[in-house]
Amino acid sequence: MQSLEIVPRLLPEVRSGSKRHTIRWRERSIVPGLMRYVNAEDASDTLSVWVTKVETMPLDAVANYLGKTAEWPDAVLLQGMREHYPEMGSDAQWNENSR
Repeated sequence: MQSLEIVPRLLPEVRSGSKRHTIRWRERSIVPGLMRYVNAEDASDTLSVWVTKVETMPLDAVANYLGKTAEWPDAVLLQGMREHYPEMGSDAQWNENSR
């Protein structure tokens, strides 16, 4: 089964259904179908989800795609994602996975 690590603070939102997207950069390819999220700090803590689609897009399209343009102007999104991906530039292509 395909899997992705996820930071522990996001797992409650995924479990409740309020978080239905994940944005990834330069990680393994994900395809529609069953996927397991693995807590990045506790590999025994997992959650299986069904990926319905995967989109690849430039950074400046992500906020608009998710309806968060006001909350995530490009600089804010880039700054937040650099916490996870320090080498990321504004020209990054993203994989956005929906469930």
